[in-house]
Amino acid sequence: MEQQERIESDSMGKVSLPSWAYWGAQTQRAVENFTVSDARMPRSMMRALALIKKYAARTNSYLGVLDQKLADAIDKAATEVLDGKWKDHFPIDVFQTGSGTSWNMNMNEVISNRANEILGQPLGTKKPIHPNDHVNRGQSSNDVIPAAIHVANRMEAERLISSLELLHKSLDAKAQEFKSVVKIGRTHLQDAVPMTLGQEFSGYVTQIEKSIKRVRNVLPNLEELALGGTAVGTGINCDPEFAPLVCKGISEETALPFRPAANKFEAIATRDAQVELMGALNTIATSFMKIANDLRILASGPRSGLGEITLPSLQPGSSIMPGKVNPVIPEMVIQVAAHITGKLVSVTIGGQNAPLELNMMNPLIAYETLSSMELLGKTAVALADKCVSGIIANEERCTYWIEWSVALVTPLATEIGYDRAAALAHRAFKENRTVRDIAREEKVLPDEKLEQLLDPRNMI
Repeated sequence: MEQQERIESDSMGKVSLPSWAYWGAQTQRAVENFTVSDARMPRSMMRALALIKKYAARTNSYLGVLDQKLADAIDKAATEVLDGKWKDHFPIDVFQTGSGTSWNMNMNEVISNRANEILGQPLGTKKPIHPNDHVNRGQSSNDVIPAAIHVANRMEAERLISSLELLHKSLDAKAQEFKSVVKIGRTHLQDAVPMTLGQEFSGYVTQIEKSIKRVRNVLPNLEELALGGTAVGTGINCDPEFAPLVCKGISEETALPFRPAANKFEAIATRDAQVELMGALNTIATSFMKIANDLRILASGPRSGLGEITLPSLQPGSSIMPGKVNPVIPEMVIQVAAHITGKLVSVTIGGQNAPLELNMMNPLIAYETLSSMELLGKTAVALADKCVSGIIANEERCTYWIEWSVALVTPLATEIGYDRAAALAHRAFKENRTVRDIAREEKVLPDEKLEQLLDPRNMI
């Protein structure tokens, strides 16, 4: 059956689009122009744009520049978008015009068409509610899109923090569980002095604790919105009361402290806040990479490697070697971390491309920051639930490696001197014997003193 179509017009002429589509002519042109990827507007960006349109309508009604009946219909349509009802009507590729005008017009057209439908009119009429004259009143894509990026980033940051807090709790529980498990420390992947497994995990705990703080440090800059700046920051065609009232409405609905940007020129022309955010996200990814690699090393073997911890067995690890189980969650985490670092480069380049009064890589920056936070959040939960929570310490293996480490000689240096201790360690290594055996044989100290110094628990 042939798909039915309708004809709409814009400033460039007529365009054909699906009869069922809630978008309009400008969206359709963007769909036809930008078809290079499968990436579409993130759900959180849809919500942010819908929030702006909802409270713009309420504000314009309050200011007396929009009829209350029209404002109510826009409000209802925007709320439906917020609830996800029309999510399939945002078909434009992320890779598009850099201002994000196509995304803004997509939202304007969907809300306009749905609002007109609420008022009993067919799709495509633009009457009595016009996408530009009414839904977009007091706004420009140049201030709406940056504002929406901030709103979406700020909302997504809350979810990321919650996920990081879950991982922090899981790691901290293991740090407490392992606080009495003594093991050998390692630097340069070589034996060092003893420590506890709990101390080792406490480092991971603090990494995630600091990750949460880094995200929180960015939040105030994300709470500044470019609304009211319109095209370049001067506020042309916008009532001075518009931005404070819209920000107030968005703040009340989201319970987040949004406010008009102190300088609209900066808020429109730059995406420095997103570059700053991406720096924090990249640091989180770096921490994830460190933690995941450590878990792989500590669990290596399990018989021919370190084998100091055992990770949960989740799936067979080989199509040829029966019984082999791989550290699948840490390996997934490592790949995510690498992916996020690539996104950092994209956002950094995006932030640099802000000639004069407008950044021209807004859609990419929105997509990369939002997808990074979503990916890191889901990864944090998976790492906590499917890996960290099920880690078991192999205390026997930990003790074995301490006893065979030549680094056990370290406390003897304060009693017999560095050179003699080094010679003792060299002999132990050469003869494949323990430091304890060689020290006893050479009678470097009385047995009681020797046992005290060589007790790993006295070294931590």
